[in-house]
Amino acid sequence: MATVKFKDTTLTLLGNEVKVGQAAPDFKVQKSADMSDYTLASGAGKTRIIATVPSLDTPVCDLETKRFNDEASKLPGVEVVCISMDLPFAQKRWCGASNVDKVVTASDHREASFGKNYGLLISGGPLDRVLARAVFVIGSDNKLKHVEYVGSIGEHPNYDAALAAAK
Repeated sequence: MATVKFKDTTLTLLGNEVKVGQAAPDFKVQKSADMSDYTLASGAGKTRIIATVPSLDTPVCDLETKRFNDEASKLPGVEVVCISMDLPFAQKRWCGASNVDKVVTASDHREASFGKNYGLLISGGPLDRVLARAVFVIGSDNKLKHVEYVGSIGEHPNYDAALAAAK
């Protein structure tokens, strides 16, 4: 079983970890902008950076999502998606308050299909049913070009590696 650190606690992750080169698993999340579904097919033909965060209302997640929002304008043809368990209403409010307008924010609250299909759903402990921090780059062919499972909830991902894989 995969695990992630939260402070001094080791948390178990549900689902199967994905690897570079494999086909990206499908998923269904809910976009905060209009409450519509967002799936693997929604970004078909585009390169996508998909970042998962525990909650937009925490310091590292806030900074990470703002960083990807800034980078998104420098990546023509790349869609940047941030997925959390935050409800779409909270995501939309956070985006407005944070001037985040280039990243698609989406919620996995309904089925946790992204969390399960990408091996990120925390099981048990204080963050039960929250997503662990990770970054995936999915190519226009729906193959995984970059995978990073961040070992500790409080750490930032390797932005440079994800951005390089998306270019």
